[in-house]
Amino acid sequence: MTGTTTPNGYLGAEAMITSGPAPELVDAGYALEIADAPLLHRGLTLADLAHLLALIDCRVLSEAEVRPLLRRLLDLLDTPAAEFEYDPAYGDAYNSRERVLERELGPDAGRLHLGRTRREAGRIAFRLALREHLLDLHDAVTGFAEALAVAETDAADTLWADTTYLQPAQPSTFGHYLGGFAEQAVRHLDRIADAHRQADVSPGGSGGVGGTRLPLDRNHLAALLGFAAAGRHTRDVMWSTDGLVDAVGAATQAVLTVDQLAEDLEIFASPAFGYVTLDASLCRASVLMPQKRNPYALAVIRGGASTVVGRLTGLLVTRRSPSARTDSWLYAYGEVAGALALSTRLVRLGTAVVRGLTPNTENLAAQAGAHHTGAADLAEDFARHLGLDYRTAYRVVGRAVSMAGEHALTPALLAEAAEQVTGAALVVPDRLVALAAEPRCLVAERVAEGGAAPHRVREHAAAVAGSVAAAREWHQARFEHARDAEQALVASAHAMASGR
Repeated sequence: MTGTTTPNGYLGAEAMITSGPAPELVDAGYALEIADAPLLHRGLTLADLAHLLALIDCRVLSEAEVRPLLRRLLDLLDTPAAEFEYDPAYGDAYNSRERVLERELGPDAGRLHLGRTRREAGRIAFRLALREHLLDLHDAVTGFAEALAVAETDAADTLWADTTYLQPAQPSTFGHYLGGFAEQAVRHLDRIADAHRQADVSPGGSGGVGGTRLPLDRNHLAALLGFAAAGRHTRDVMWSTDGLVDAVGAATQAVLTVDQLAEDLEIFASPAFGYVTLDASLCRASVLMPQKRNPYALAVIRGGASTVVGRLTGLLVTRRSPSARTDSWLYAYGEVAGALALSTRLVRLGTAVVRGLTPNTENLAAQAGAHHTGAADLAEDFARHLGLDYRTAYRVVGRAVSMAGEHALTPALLAEAAEQVTGAALVVPDRLVALAAEPRCLVAERVAEGGAAPHRVREHAAAVAGSVAAAREWHQARFEHARDAEQALVASAHAMASGR
């Protein structure tokens, strides 16, 4: 019996598979794999081209032997996945390609398998796609950080009462609030770049798992495909999934930052707070209630963040399998790519939210000085200037706040509270009480690096802008390297196919 392609994969003379797949297996398993064909389609062809050129370079095959196959692969490179004959009855995308190539080229198609499993081609194709998805996400997060830096600068002088537990805390600036999200976004750029570095490693030349006996130059094969390096360990680069967790983890972190902002803004944009107004293009009207202006974009972000967290959790659970098993990979291609694509869309939506955000400066300023937000500063001044330890000063001011209710604190009221707490009279200077009631003055004194003073806020926004510029340079360099490598690979294949 000679080897032939059947609806259950490739059968050799010693094959143990004696029938086609059960329809239930096709529906539950093979259909899942074939659904990844659009994701892998171009990368599989690039992997095939690089493998053939590497086999020629190491003199395992001749140019004449591979020329018909190169020509067909180059045609396939320009064929959209939707127009190719992918059939779940034949297993994964690679098996369907093998069936078509063997039907068209006969034994010449079999040269593709020399020294390589179909899994190797699939892993290469997936890493190529993963790099692209990570660069897309990186670009989206760069835009998010940039939008926040602009908004931070614009709101550097906008007073507000910073909150914890949604309770008024201390006077600050709305620009300082936004800058915290910008700082997170910059860290996400580093995480995504790290995930890209892990993806930018070639499985080419891994053979089965232990490396091929053919004299392939794995580093040359990696360079042909635009990878930064060949994997240092063939079994690891073929089967380990920790890098996938890092990629989706980085995406999840980025989305959670956008989600945190969206959670806040849904509250801040409500009439009860009235801190900000969302752009009308990001809202949706109620079908029934004509007065409602629903912040629909924020709901999309919040629901999407939950979905991304679920995908990361699923990936972590499937990673709990023995090594070198399909369990960890069967769902990984589609789930990882889907998580990254969804995350990219959510981050871009978050960027639109930031760009369309209008702080209501009068409302924010009014709240900055309300509800005794200067109380902690007043207690601090008591400790610095009136000889009290901070805890005692805290108790004095706290007692005075309780006695005043919503009314302003006065020196007399504070002196009375001090006598109740300490049993001794305390002379409270008018200037300390007046300062505590002036949020703009209190904010202006928050001059520590990274603080809320307007010039520090602008300084931070400028630093974020610098990080954004560096991120864009890194992104452009990686994009151009991958593009140039692909163009060079295709040009070499064309030259070889035409006999030049």
